[in-house]
Amino acid sequence: MASSLSLSKLVTPNARSASSPESLRSRSIKTNFLAFNLSSTTFRTNLSASLRTHHENAFKASLRVRCSQTDGNGVPAKRTVLHDLYEKQGQSPWYDNLCRPVTDLIPLIESGVRGVTSNPAIFQKAISSSNAYNDQFRELVQAGKDIESAYWQLVVKDIQDASKLFEQIYDQTDGGDGYVSVEVSPNLADDTEGTIEAAKWLHKLVSRPNVYIKIPATAACVPSIKEVIANGISVNVTLIFSLERYEAVIDAYLDGLEASGLNDLSRVTSVASFFVSRVDTLIDKSLEKIGTPEALNLRGKAAVAQAALAYQLYQRKFSGPRWEALVKKGAKKQRLLWASTSVKNPAYSDTLYVAPLIGPDTVSTMPDQALLAFIDHGAVARTIDSNASEAEGIYNAIQKLGIDWSNVGNQLELEGVDSFKKAFDSLLDSLQEKAKALKLVSK
Repeated sequence: MASSLSLSKLVTPNARSASSPESLRSRSIKTNFLAFNLSSTTFRTNLSASLRTHHENAFKASLRVRCSQTDGNGVPAKRTVLHDLYEKQGQSPWYDNLCRPVTDLIPLIESGVRGVTSNPAIFQKAISSSNAYNDQFRELVQAGKDIESAYWQLVVKDIQDASKLFEQIYDQTDGGDGYVSVEVSPNLADDTEGTIEAAKWLHKLVSRPNVYIKIPATAACVPSIKEVIANGISVNVTLIFSLERYEAVIDAYLDGLEASGLNDLSRVTSVASFFVSRVDTLIDKSLEKIGTPEALNLRGKAAVAQAALAYQLYQRKFSGPRWEALVKKGAKKQRLLWASTSVKNPAYSDTLYVAPLIGPDTVSTMPDQALLAFIDHGAVARTIDSNASEAEGIYNAIQKLGIDWSNVGNQLELEGVDSFKKAFDSLLDSLQEKAKALKLVSK
């Protein structure tokens, strides 16, 4: 039961345990995307080679389906813990990756994935290391598009094609889920007006109702969030690393809804992407430098503790008279989205940033490693608020050791923006080289 799960148990980074393979019957049922091996109690589901990494290697991993049920027509319905995550706990599992062909997403959708996130680093890997974009890129450059304009056309096609795959989920949930996210240029992270105009332009260019325009939660872009929401554009606010900045993001969303002048707010939605693993990466270094037993015992606990407090803040802000007035106009809560859920320290549990952060009205976006680990051996239970007082104790203990949470947030924000800028600029450089290789421009 969720109530019996102690936060200390959830956030203490235990070494990974290998799952012992179950005995399988010899009969195999093959489908176009999934191969099932049937046993008496479980399906072993293998992703086919159609699931590729950004380097176009076969994305081979085992998905363990916990149970098999039948729908009204007697057809076996494939279920994984991802279905249970959404249906039993109200958390939407999303996939943090996107590349061509987007049909590679189909088996993931069948396995319970309900949305997709992307960022400049993801597209840098996808486009620079794949030939799947060459034909469209060639046509764009030959048509006179400059390199950056061509980049956006490549990205928009992926986003549009992916959003089509999630349309059914979007419709079934009345706009509550089934989103694909695309980010404005990271070079605008310090440009309030530039971000507003870029978000409007990208929203118009993509022209899909189930697409989030990603805007970074920098100090300069918080006012941009308000303005973009006020214009009726749904937003994924990214690169949130601190409670202080998260509260500013919530306020920008509420301010934007109130300023919109819309009588029906139901189609203006948002998620707030709170980054997790990078927090531990930075704070662990400081704890190791301090070196006391108390400090060392806090390693691997900071990120989840801060996330648990963020959820408390979410609950407080989306309640009370101000919020209820917006609800009467159809407003939807800005869901918390857990980002950066892959484990950076191999000594930690491979579900460290997924399992302790399960709660209603939230999203967990997972890259390959985290997604497959959770499907294979993740447990579904409400954990995000199972021990709020312990989360606060961890947070305060870290502060008392001289580690300033505001400084941590600021440093991680700068590093995150810089990382995305470098990925964006690197991709433009690689496209320039690709144009030369395809003999589309003179050397």
